[in-house]
Amino acid sequence: MNAKLLQTISLLGAGITAGLMAGLFAAFAYAVMPGLGRADAHTFVEAMQKINVAILNGWFMACFLGGLVLTVASLLLHLRSARSALPWIVVALVFYVAMLVITAAVNVPLNDQLAAAGEHIANAEQVRAQFESRWVTWNIVRAVVSTIAFVALSYALVLHGRDTAPEAQQPSGPAAYTAPVPSPHGYPAGPVGTWQP
Repeated sequence: MNAKLLQTISLLGAGITAGLMAGLFAAFAYAVMPGLGRADAHTFVEAMQKINVAILNGWFMACFLGGLVLTVASLLLHLRSARSALPWIVVALVFYVAMLVITAAVNVPLNDQLAAAGEHIANAEQVRAQFESRWVTWNIVRAVVSTIAFVALSYALVLHGRDTAPEAQQPSGPAAYTAPVPSPHGYPAGPVGTWQP
């Protein structure tokens, strides 16, 4: 498998996984959490507890960690070629890591705190108050930063495609064109610098 194909596969995979994560967080921001926000405290807490358990599956982890692994791999594969896509991959990596840090530092501890409240909660309103506003706010932030990572990877893929297109590999400029030289006797002309009698 040649280097260009590996670059394309890693960049495409990074973009897909980052896009899936951005879509997940965005869906929570504009649909799931507003919907649960209309429920009573017990329903809200119970639903979030169950969601936090259900989401820890292979598909989620493949996207969540796969986005990081594939973006790093794409960065390393583009280092030697030094193409125009490289800066955008760096931008994507920075924002994707920011999403991971936010998740690990804020959302996961809040999820653990919610799980520690147990199934039968006497003070559901208080548990909800300590969880909902902060979790929702930081989920919106991570939705934004992961979307930026996705956009950066998408643009990097476009630039990579331009750089590796067949026409981009052909020489351009004056050296790529051989103009005909008219013959003084009207015979067919040859390349520049030649004369055919």
